Amino acid sequence: MAKLGMTIDLKRCMGCHTCELGCKMQNNVPMGMLWNRILTDGGEDVDTARGEFPNLHKSWLPLACLHCENAPCVKVCPVGATFRDKDGRVLIDYARCIGCRYCMASCPYNVRVFNWQKPVREPGHSYGDAAPRPKGVMEKCTLCVERTSKGQEPRCVEVCPAKARKFGDLDDPNSEVSKAVRERGGEQLLAEKGTKPQIYYLR
Repeated sequence: MAKLGMTIDLKRCMGCHTCELGCKMQNNVPMGMLWNRILTDGGEDVDTARGEFPNLHKSWLPLACLHCENAPCVKVCPVGATFRDKDGRVLIDYARCIGCRYCMASCPYNVRVFNWQKPVREPGHSYGDAAPRPKGVMEKCTLCVERTSKGQEPRCVEVCPAKARKFGDLDDPNSEVSKAVRERGGEQLLAEKGTKPQIYYLR
């Protein structure tokens, strides 16, 4: 039993999108979909700066499923397809998912995607460790369950060139993530919603 989580150091993130692409390859994510997005502080377009010239500032907010301890998506799923496992990961049982999208509507972070049509993957075959998902089901970050169940890091953590991401057990006070949250005052996104995300941002 653990409470797996992550810290993302926003001072180190340089908006390179490597985590986004690493996630896409690792998890067999179809074309036109992303589980891990890099938002820009200044606007909706990629790499939009905040402010007015010459006083401009650019920063990024990596965003994927936050694996909430009090996850609204788990509560609203009418068939129990969305659940928290023994290590605190919020996962989807694709065989049970009926595509009602209640979980998508209940999530305050907008971090799920839906297969409206038969998924397309280029170069035309599956890639990564995660099994492909069919049309009509929800998808989202799993904290690379295929990797983390074997003691490995999520792919986004492994490939980050700036070492902005750290992964570990939040219940272990001596883990790197617990120390970072304690020492750097890790922030939970939309903490006022009471969802208790297990992904913390360091500013």
